Parts: sequence; structure tokens; C-alpha cells
Amino acid sequence: MTEDEEYARSELYGVLSMLFYAPPSQPVLDLIKGAAIEGEGVLADAWRVLQAASSGIDAERARAEYESLFIGVGKAEIMLYGSYYLSGFLMEKPLVALRSDLARLGLERSEQLAESEDHFAALCDAMRLLHGNITTQKEFFGTHIQPWARQLFDAIDAHPGASYYRAVGGLARSFLEVETQAFDMN
Repeated sequence: MTEDEEYARSELYGVLSMLFYAPPSQPVLDLIKGAAIEGEGVLADAWRVLQAASSGIDAERARAEYESLFIGVGKAEIMLYGSYYLSGFLMEKPLVALRSDLARLGLERSEQLAESEDHFAALCDAMRLLHGNITTQKEFFGTHIQPWARQLFDAIDAHPGASYYRAVGGLARSFLEVETQAFDMN
């Protein structure tokens, strides 16, 4: 994998992290709308869908959708936490295993973040921070993201209130499918 490809992967993990941690601000929506994309393929297509969705929404509507889907009143309609999909509960054994792996890799949760380490955005951040170590990324991805991420994207796709986040989830799904294929080849 070239350095440019590694950088692009790292940047895409960063974009996904930002979009899943919180709703996009208007400047972020504007950046996505204006970002040039070259080439063809599933990632380019998914990016173009996200660009179209970013053109058709403002920050207030994106915030309302984010809160409706991922925060909710009482309980979120769609969970962004790996332990929920892997065990059916939050803060369970998958989170303990993840914390152990993060400690082994020298990564720790920022005290400024309220979300636990198994939040999808936090896992994207971890992959971004593991930039350049493809073997470690492959192991981390296969253990902590791949086993459950499709369920998250399926939940987003199926939710009648998802519009903008259906496009975000589509980009994430396409990217993780490409990642899976690339890791399988290594």
C-alpha cells in the first residue's frame, strides 16, 4: 500500500469518526459538498452520495437527525457501541477486551470524551492512530470492528428517520467492505 493510500485511509477514518461522534456543523457539511473526488468505484460512489446528502441538509436538520437516531429520549434508537451488537448490552465483555487491546497498543480514551471506547467513532479514531501499521490495523479491525459494524449500518439503513445518516452509513459500509477485502489480501 502506498503512502498516499495510507494517508487517504487515515483521513477517511477521521471523517467517519467526526460524523459519528457528533452531527456535522455547517462548515463540515460545506467541506464535504466541495471536496473533490477522483476515480470510480464503490468508495467514490458512496462519497458522491454523501456529498449529495450534505447538499440537501443544513446543520440544524443534521443535528436533529443525529439526536433522534443516536441519542434519543431515554434510549437511543440506534446504538453506536460494539458491545451492544456483540453481547446485547452496553459495557460488557467486548468493551473489557477492547480496553485491554488499547492499553497494549498504548492508546487510551481522552478524558474529554464522554463515549466509551467501543463507540464506532472511537474505533475509527483508533484505526486512524494505528496508521502505518497494517498488521496491527488488520488485527484490531478484525477483532473490534468487523464482527458488528454491518449490523450498525443495517440498523441505520432500516430506520425510517435516517436520511443524512443513511448516506454516512453507506460511506462507512463501503469503506469497511474495501478494508475487509484489502486486509484479506494481506
